[in-house]
Amino acid sequence: MKPEQIFTIVNLVAIAGWLLIAILPRWKYTRMIVLSGAIPLLLAVPYTILIVLYFGQAEGGFGSLADVMKLFTNEWAVLAGWIHYLAFDLFVGSWEVKDAQERNVPHLWVIPCLVLTFMLGPIGFLIYSIMRLFPQKGVEDVI
Repeated sequence: MKPEQIFTIVNLVAIAGWLLIAILPRWKYTRMIVLSGAIPLLLAVPYTILIVLYFGQAEGGFGSLADVMKLFTNEWAVLAGWIHYLAFDLFVGSWEVKDAQERNVPHLWVIPCLVLTFMLGPIGFLIYSIMRLFPQKGVEDVI
């Protein structure tokens, strides 16, 4: 399979997960498929395969910024890195949803954090982490 094909497949899988946690966070299938960590684990499979097959073939490494830049000139390394982002960002987004449900944070307040986590990973995590410091008493969730 070509890297572009794998890229398309993993993106579709990740987008499906993000849509489920954003739109149907309490649906039983969202809980089974996404909030359980199943999609990030599923994404870990092609990531692991790519690392095993191609990591040693790429120039560069993690010792310096210049080495990282060399590493990411290899399309297989870039694809592995992209899958890494997809899996971990979705895992963090899933955690945000589960944590918000446990803390009775209205889901509508979590959605902007999810968007930021999806697009800018650590910024969404930071915003959600700040928001969760403030107790949510007497606020009704509509989703």
